[in-house]
Amino acid sequence: MRPSSLAETPPYIPGRRGACRPRCLSIPFKAVVAAWVLLHLSSALGQHAKPTEYEVKATYLYNFSKFVQWPGQASPAQSDAFAICVIGEDPFGRALHATVENETVAGKRVVVKQIPVSEDAVSCRILFISSSEEQRLQQVLTSLGGASVLTVSDLPKFAQRGGMVQFVLEGNRVRFEVNSAAAERAGLRLSSELLKVAVNVRRSIQVGD
Repeated sequence: MRPSSLAETPPYIPGRRGACRPRCLSIPFKAVVAAWVLLHLSSALGQHAKPTEYEVKATYLYNFSKFVQWPGQASPAQSDAFAICVIGEDPFGRALHATVENETVAGKRVVVKQIPVSEDAVSCRILFISSSEEQRLQQVLTSLGGASVLTVSDLPKFAQRGGMVQFVLEGNRVRFEVNSAAAERAGLRLSSELLKVAVNVRRSIQVGD
């Protein structure tokens, strides 16, 4: 039986026994549940049987794919699969792989890639920039050269420095800020539903602020 309200629908939390993975939902209902996950996942760290911080962030990374519109024509490097990449030290462990296992986005298989150099990031659709890359952040962002890659990080002031989505912690909750100007400059359209859930939306880039 289909739940009568979103409040009755459990979000997908990696590793939780009996959780409904995104693919088990009907296609129209999947988008609604994805929106519910973005609205309520931030409180997951406060639950009794809580997932880890990076399990929550891994689930966010996958769900961001449902709220971003990439240009219709993908670059040759992006054409084979929908790649969620990590540059620098990987804080996710197995969490990100478990989240996207057997999933697809726009008919493309979702894969996780660990990339050694920023020049490889042009093959990604979503790029998580690890805290180990703080000293090279501007180099990484510049190397994208306007490529249509959603950049995400939990580095301090990431959104102010030209990144697109910055994870922030509010108490025990994982939230995020958005720099819509940076996304638009890369040819990405962010859903209004995503912007509503963000704790802050920046509409200009102030590098080094």
